[in-house]
Amino acid sequence: MPTAAIQPLQGVRILSLALNLPGPAALWRCADMGADCRKLEPLAPGGGGADPMGLYCPSAYAQMHERVQTQQADLKTEAGQQTLHALLAETDVLLTSFRPSALTKLGLGWEALQQRYPKLSLVRVVGSAGELADVPGHDLTYQAEAGLVHSTHLPPSLFADMAGALMASEAVLKAMLISSRSGHGVFQEIGLAQAAQWLSLPWHWGLTQPDGDVGGAHAGYQIYPCADGIVAVAALEPHFAQRLCEAAGLPFSHPTDMRKPETHVGVAQFLAALSSVQLTQLAQKNDIPLFAIHRNN
Repeated sequence: MPTAAIQPLQGVRILSLALNLPGPAALWRCADMGADCRKLEPLAPGGGGADPMGLYCPSAYAQMHERVQTQQADLKTEAGQQTLHALLAETDVLLTSFRPSALTKLGLGWEALQQRYPKLSLVRVVGSAGELADVPGHDLTYQAEAGLVHSTHLPPSLFADMAGALMASEAVLKAMLISSRSGHGVFQEIGLAQAAQWLSLPWHWGLTQPDGDVGGAHAGYQIYPCADGIVAVAALEPHFAQRLCEAAGLPFSHPTDMRKPETHVGVAQFLAALSSVQLTQLAQKNDIPLFAIHRNN
């Protein structure tokens, strides 16, 4: 059977209470893996659901919820609790993004869930796993803590949130694998701070710092100006670096040549004279990994 046809979460019933980005993104991935996904949202003042993502970015909300059955309920009311527990009775995995203290107030602490639904697994997305789970934060603060913020410019993407979503969907798979063997539900806690820390490891290892080969020290792994835009060059391995140097008319005898100032200058001058179209043709002809971005006038 083709890999694309395999649905590892086929028949798995997931109920999500998670709002904003990480939880819905994780649920979206689970739906892609065949899960039966439902979501219970708070009631908005004017009726309907109250996920802030629906206000921040309606198109993102719509895409992430295409295959999710959504309902609304006020979990602080008796009616809302009845709706919630009717769904939990037929759920395999509960996905949440509330702080642990808020879950406890709603009667959704892990111990309480275990007593009432011993086969139910809980995947809890929090700001930081462990003792700091109740401390408030957001993607930006987690990236800053992990060492990924280096200026007053905002990061180009919500890396902690999206990495957390990947980890949460992985946790769902892990929970189902473990519970299938034990017959009992399991608890998994995913910290967005830890997700950011995972993404930041190449920086802390030195790989992406200025003196690292993928941080600027290697002339074949850089972003350069070109005649009508910029070009991202990733000729890192020796055979790619050699092809780049040959195309630029530069000497190449050893990979360390790519760290020489004259190689940086030579590659920059060569690429600056070429258009994005010419660079794309160059890459195809010489099998060089690069991507040229045309500058719109």
